[in-house]
Amino acid sequence: MHYFDLIVFFVFTGGIVLYGLSFVNRSVSSNDFTSAGGSLPGWAVGMSIFATYVSSISFLGYPGKAYAGDWNAFVFSLSIPIASYVAARYFVPFYRRQWSVSAYSFLEERFGVWARLYASACYLLTQVARMGSILYLLALPMNVLMGWEIHVVIVVTSAAILLYAISGGMRAVVWTEAVQGVILIGGALLCLALLLTDMPGTIGDAIDIAMQDGKMSLGSMSLTDFGTSTFWVCMLYGIFTNLQNYGIDQNYVQRYHTASSEREAKKAALFGGYLFIPVSLIFFMIGTALYVYNKMQPGLVPDGLLPDYVFPFFIVNKLPVGMTGLLIASIFAAGMSTVATSITSSSTIMLTDYYKRLHPNTTEQEDMVVLKVSCVIVGVLGIVVALALVNVESILDAWWKLSSIFSGGMLGLFLLGILAISNGGRRRRKVAAMAGVICGFLVIVWISAAGWLGLSESGIHEYMAIVLGTMTIFLVGFVVIALLPKRKLPADMVDDDK
Repeated sequence: MHYFDLIVFFVFTGGIVLYGLSFVNRSVSSNDFTSAGGSLPGWAVGMSIFATYVSSISFLGYPGKAYAGDWNAFVFSLSIPIASYVAARYFVPFYRRQWSVSAYSFLEERFGVWARLYASACYLLTQVARMGSILYLLALPMNVLMGWEIHVVIVVTSAAILLYAISGGMRAVVWTEAVQGVILIGGALLCLALLLTDMPGTIGDAIDIAMQDGKMSLGSMSLTDFGTSTFWVCMLYGIFTNLQNYGIDQNYVQRYHTASSEREAKKAALFGGYLFIPVSLIFFMIGTALYVYNKMQPGLVPDGLLPDYVFPFFIVNKLPVGMTGLLIASIFAAGMSTVATSITSSSTIMLTDYYKRLHPNTTEQEDMVVLKVSCVIVGVLGIVVALALVNVESILDAWWKLSSIFSGGMLGLFLLGILAISNGGRRRRKVAAMAGVICGFLVIVWISAAGWLGLSESGIHEYMAIVLGTMTIFLVGFVVIALLPKRKLPADMVDDDK
């Protein structure tokens, strides 16, 4: 790696860390740490939402998927407008009216403390898995570029992210993500432009090759095949996953509270989601362009190179001096923003949903200590997962599998509370919700992990786990509450059945 590339890389990444540290004196309370005092403009919050979406999973995983396969995974991006609209129309006003910054306080009101703890535990597990995947993908380019030990890069990078996340809280995270979003968009655009102008032949030739080889296919349009990742399977997966992100993911809900008004929060939800579509398209175009480039000029990519390594390898060998440092900085910007978000939001959940339940009368100083200690705990767990993911063939596939299992059908529980059983007594709601969650979780495990557990395969693609799990929770809960006699419950279950 040229010394000038190193300068560019360290200037950008070091500048981000220093910028985040500049907010250290502004987070003087737990409210400011967790929601920036509700004072941020909508465009900055929207860019923060976008930067959370575009993690290093997207920056390296999407080109890797397009290079090795086609554009089937891009269907996930096409589902985002639906979730963004629903969020701006319904979720933002709902959460802005809630008394707690926690996304799961509503579940406790509807179903009791068990529901809140269940959902928050699923969220924490999901975030740890997400952080591990992203930290690993942050370390990949430096390993390819300079031969640096992946394990060392993971630990050092995590320490830098923890430093400004702990120092500045949510205000630092949102503003640094706004800057990081601009950096990663610029880096992706520059790389695509260079690929298209440098490859042999014309852009038309490249498109013809890609079309002939099926590299731009969105997948089968079959309406009856649920065992493979067809267009409709990916679309359903995307709709349910993004509704879960916008509806009950603490990363997003916490941002609704950081905006200066409900109107600004709605703008943020729409802006952050819609911006992801063209940017993710750029990533898939990069992967396809790399495939065509390698076909036109064999030997560009070594045989046997894992898909997630293809883009970093191209950055090393084909980008001009200065561009390499910028692209690596872009990848780091994408990953750092998402990890910082996971750290701060997870620490918020650990304070509001766990510590304060045991110690309700805490002081501001005590709350801040708990928040910062929680940041360290979550960061360390993310490092452990990242180290465990070394040598996994496709990080994107691994992440989607882990998120499907750990999410545990939280969206189904949320929809159940909103749409189906808002008028039932709390004990009846509790019984119905528990029945739904148990059935839904079993469905998710059966689809996602049957092979791991030695069970017969479901024959259903794992992307459908969140879809069928959510539907199972909702339908089972709805049926149970409808059939459960209100006045015939045991005495110990009807004391507050009002």
